[in-house]
Amino acid sequence: MPTARAHRIEHHRAVLVVVDVQARLAPHVIGAEGIERRCSALVQGAKALEIPVFLTEHCPEALGATLPAIRGLVAASHVIAKRHFSAMDEAGLRLALKDSGRDQILVAGMETHVCVMQTALGMLEADYDCWLATDAVGSRRQEDRQAAIDRLRDAGATLASTEMALFEWLKHADHPAFRTILSLVKEY
Repeated sequence: MPTARAHRIEHHRAVLVVVDVQARLAPHVIGAEGIERRCSALVQGAKALEIPVFLTEHCPEALGATLPAIRGLVAASHVIAKRHFSAMDEAGLRLALKDSGRDQILVAGMETHVCVMQTALGMLEADYDCWLATDAVGSRRQEDRQAAIDRLRDAGATLASTEMALFEWLKHADHPAFRTILSLVKEY
């Protein structure tokens, strides 16, 4: 399934996975409100460009559901409950990604150094072209967040910002979703 590693993320090859942006976890994450806004912008942008979106929820009975600003944008069938730190160790996400037929995955969410990192490492191990939205990930401690970003970069993940990903997905100003994407960027 994987093709040659791309230097740009393309909407027709992409999937967005938002990891564990949950009600009882978010209040403890540095910059959670901004992360929530950027994750929401990514989800809205992905939907405008017909990019599949999957949310993961780690032990939702304990950590709660995904925050409403994000959860309300995604069909229940695209929300994957998990117990493993790596969502790639859950059959639900592995099957969803395989069924999408796409090979580029943009990852965002919480906590960068635990579930986000382990999920992204699993994607790399499965030969997906993995991208990390660095401004849409967070941890309780900044040094943990940065260590995970550094480790993922060294492992082969491509680092990008929310705005970088949205405009790379869009590709040009004549795209029918241009105004939608532009408004999302201005809002977050």
